[in-house]
Amino acid sequence: MNRALFLDRDGTINKYGEYIYKIEDFVFIDGVIDFIKNFNNKGYYVFVVSNQAGIARGYYKEEDVLKLQSWVDKQLAKYDAHIDEWVFCPHHPTAGIGEYKQDCNCRKPKTGMVDYLCEKYKIDRSKSLLIGDKIWDIQCGENAGIKSYILENEDYFELGKKIKCFNKKNN
Repeated sequence: MNRALFLDRDGTINKYGEYIYKIEDFVFIDGVIDFIKNFNNKGYYVFVVSNQAGIARGYYKEEDVLKLQSWVDKQLAKYDAHIDEWVFCPHHPTAGIGEYKQDCNCRKPKTGMVDYLCEKYKIDRSKSLLIGDKIWDIQCGENAGIKSYILENEDYFELGKKIKCFNKKNN
């Protein structure tokens, strides 16, 4: 069984903003690249699980999210860090348009995205963790049986001390 770090995207990898899909609007949170690299180096899979209601609302397309993810992957690679897989939920139960208006199992706090990745990569939930910036991220992790932490004040050093995985020399 494998270990994994599950990360939300907006407000956890990049500074929070509503409906981020353009490269020029994406700003990494200080410390996140080192944080990801630290888990890469410890043999964890690193996954992103993200609600993307902007797709459901018609603000942008799935292709826009994929383009941004590809750009982020290239930026991380410059620092020998990587995301093993990105998964996003394009649905919204009430504000969605057309096929995107649905109450699906993948929208956090439901566990569909996490369950999919755990099955695909044979993840040991008891040795994994999830980090997000919203209560539904934490509820998703807890509902999936994964220890979950909220990123407060965009401070990866403090979070790392809390989970005993990140020290000052890695910062």
